[in-house]
Amino acid sequence: MIVKEILNETILTLPEANEMLKITRGEVKKEHEGDVEEEEEEIRYERRKAFEHTTKFTKLESEKSRALINDLLQLEKMKEEIAVRIADLLPKSKNEVRAIYAKERFTLTEANVDAILDCIAEYE
Repeated sequence: MIVKEILNETILTLPEANEMLKITRGEVKKEHEGDVEEEEEEIRYERRKAFEHTTKFTKLESEKSRALINDLLQLEKMKEEIAVRIADLLPKSKNEVRAIYAKERFTLTEANVDAILDCIAEYE
């Protein structure tokens, strides 16, 4: 598949990506010369691996993860990319939160880190 143009782009959390990749493990019915044959649905390797990855590492439901992101975006010094990363990883300690912010050009205060951990605690 050759992509010629990107129409829009959104950042997804792992649970949201998992919902998009849901694979029906059932059988696909195909009519062939009047008879109904049942064949296993062909799933591309990349899609199957992506689905396995999102299933393995998803920690919240998609609605909860999006609500967590919305709450995190209300906090100071929060970008959408970082909020999605926090919702995917669900850090438990202050050091884990600081590791997520390691590439940023500013440092978090103790109050900022505590506010992030409080938001996470509400959704676990």
